[in-house]
Amino acid sequence: MLTVDGTTIEVAEGTRLVLAIQAAGVQIGHRCGGHARCTTCRVEFAEGEPTTMTKAEYQKLNERGLFGQARLACQIECHHDMAMHALMTLSSEGWSDTGPQVDSEVKPEALFHPIEELKS
Repeated sequence: MLTVDGTTIEVAEGTRLVLAIQAAGVQIGHRCGGHARCTTCRVEFAEGEPTTMTKAEYQKLNERGLFGQARLACQIECHHDMAMHALMTLSSEGWSDTGPQVDSEVKPEALFHPIEELKS
């Protein structure tokens, strides 16, 4: 189950989080098309934050000073129950659209590493 901003939906195993959030009716940003370049798909976890992350997510969060504060929904797959808040949405940012279509697979890489391993 996925709960985003108070809405709970059933999500298929392996679904990209950014797409699951959209399926829940939340117009989350993905201005770079889900390639871990812009951070507009950032979320704040209330429950179920994954303990793994892609190198691309780790690098982008560190570059923007967001590591430990947010995660990138474009770089997370749904494998367990999660609850979160979408930090940048169409309405909160005043965009005309949320960004280009997002692929169903994590880009640029789908290799997930323990976060502690990436920090070393």
